[in-house]
This record gives sequence, structure tokens and C-alpha cells, in this order.
Amino acid sequence: MKMKKYFSEALGTYALIFFGTGAVVVNQVTDGVVSHLGVAISFGLVVMIMIYALGAISGAHINPAVSIGFALTDRFDKKDLLPYIFAQLLGALLASVTLRLLFPLAPSLGETIPSGSELQSFVFELILTYFLMLVILLVSQNKSTTIYTPIAVGGTVLLEALFAGPICGASMNPARSFAPAIVSGNWTSLWLYLVAPILGAILATWTWKFLKEE
Repeated sequence: MKMKKYFSEALGTYALIFFGTGAVVVNQVTDGVVSHLGVAISFGLVVMIMIYALGAISGAHINPAVSIGFALTDRFDKKDLLPYIFAQLLGALLASVTLRLLFPLAPSLGETIPSGSELQSFVFELILTYFLMLVILLVSQNKSTTIYTPIAVGGTVLLEALFAGPICGASMNPARSFAPAIVSGNWTSLWLYLVAPILGAILATWTWKFLKEE
């Protein structure tokens, strides 16, 4: 059963990176046919679909920051944290390798790079992940709204990617930034896309604990 969960996380993260950053790559090689709106919709849709498809198996975290956030609650077995993160990173790396094989001449693989200062993007990523994690917890951990979790989470990703993508890339996910950076060899500002989402998820978890207290 454990292996099914880990495979589910690897598969879901593979889909996220393949379809999400794949939309970025296709947009580049087709001179903008997909468009920024199309990229944001692609990320939102794939997150929604993966939660519907895999949520009952592993919870469909498909994001190390989300797994870390859940590990600070009583809703997730802390022993699963490292295997989840490993599976997510592996799935993401395999997706980026696939895209490199499909588009060997693409100028990038959808790396997240700040358009302004690193501090600006750091704050953006922290806030974006904070609200994403807060939505995940508030909706998925409430019996009356659980059924809407895929729509709420996918919609949040779409919203945040739509308006913040041009500024910081709207990663909100260390695996989403890690894999394209490693495979492309472009590590520019990678640290902030690893640290800021994790901090944002932790802050959101603390907020959720405060809000749910009797």
C-alpha cells in the first residue's frame, strides 16, 4: 500500500511537470500560440485532474512544500514525508528529461526565474504558497467541502499563475522549479524557489491550526 502512495506521488508530479512546464515549452517553440493564459490554465487543470485521479490513493500532494505542511499536522504520517518528497522529485525529473528529449532545441524547460529582484520573487512565492496551502487545508480537511478540493486547489493554482507568473514564475512547488533547473543546467535563483514555498506552507499550516481551534 505504501508503494502505491509513493508511485501515485511520482506519477502525479510527473503529470504536473510534463503538462505544466510542457505548456511553457510548447508556447516558446510555437512563438506564443499557447499564451500566458494557456500556461496558467494548463497548470490549474493538471492539478485539478491529478487530485481527482490520485487523491484517494496518496492525497495527491505532488508538491514537497505541501507534504511538509501536512507533516506538521496530525493528518499525515511523518514517516512518509521523505519517501513522498523523493517520489515527487523523481517524477518531476523524469518529466523534465522527457521534455528535453522531445524538445532538444527548446530555449528552456520552463525554469522559474525572477523577472525583477530575488527579494520580490521570494516574497511573491512565499505569499502564493501560503494561500495555496491554506486553501488545501481549509477545503480538504472540512467534510462539507472535501468534494470541492480539486476545483478549489486547481483554481487557486490557475489564479496565482495567471497574475504572478510573469513576475516570479508562480512555482509554489520546489519540485516544479527543481527539475527544469537541474535538467537544463540553469540554476539561477533556484534557492528561493526551494525555500520560499516551504516557508509559505509552514506559515499556512500554523494559520490553519489557529483557525480550526475550538
